[in-house]
Amino acid sequence: MSKDLLTVRDLSVRVEEKNILKSLNLSVKPGETHVLMGPNGAGKSTLGNTLMGNPHYEVIGGSVEFQGQNLLDLPVNERAKAGIFMSFQNPLEVPGISLANFIRNAIEQRTGKRIRLWDFRKEIAKALEVLNMDPSYADRDLNVGFSGGEKKKAEILQLLMLKPSLAILDETDSGLDVDAVRTVSKGIEEYKQNGGTLLIITHATKILESLDVDFTHVLVKGKIVKTGDASLVDEINKNGFERFEKDGGQ
Repeated sequence: MSKDLLTVRDLSVRVEEKNILKSLNLSVKPGETHVLMGPNGAGKSTLGNTLMGNPHYEVIGGSVEFQGQNLLDLPVNERAKAGIFMSFQNPLEVPGISLANFIRNAIEQRTGKRIRLWDFRKEIAKALEVLNMDPSYADRDLNVGFSGGEKKKAEILQLLMLKPSLAILDETDSGLDVDAVRTVSKGIEEYKQNGGTLLIITHATKILESLDVDFTHVLVKGKIVKTGDASLVDEINKNGFERFEKDGGQ
């Protein structure tokens, strides 16, 4: 059996004195796709933010191992270098830095090697094609004046170029029309086919339709109350979270 890529043990997290995650456990092996679902306010985004080291989220118990390292001991910039990527619900706008330069710098920081401009241009052109993005996007300031759909595509472009070991996608499909969801899904599939591992945080299910989901976890009030396979997504689609909220997932 392959070893876990990510092991979360009894993780408890609070934000501004409020306990959000309560003794959460999660194991993710390389190449798997995990989906974390739950009603609003369940603590879904807290997990991603904690793994990435957001200072607003205070770990008050438990441990997190990533590729055998104690993740919670790593500074924020080292976590991305170690191979974790997270897409955000509202990506930042960065005037003065083009999308291409931002990605190129990120790759060089992660690998510690210079990347030849010609090779980089070739690779980004390929990734832009997968996402049906005009090549001129790469030269625009990062997220400045981008529509919601363009920001999401720009993040998936980063995912394809950075090739992280683990990608955490937080509400990647929120606010996207059907075509944009299809394009973003295509990019995620491409990442997956190249050996990527996914943790998808969502309360919608559009993004999951074209992906092979290995495990679905239902988070209610800071605890995983039910774990199942892809069929759990269908059940939630049909009946919502009420059953899990009522009986704690029994």
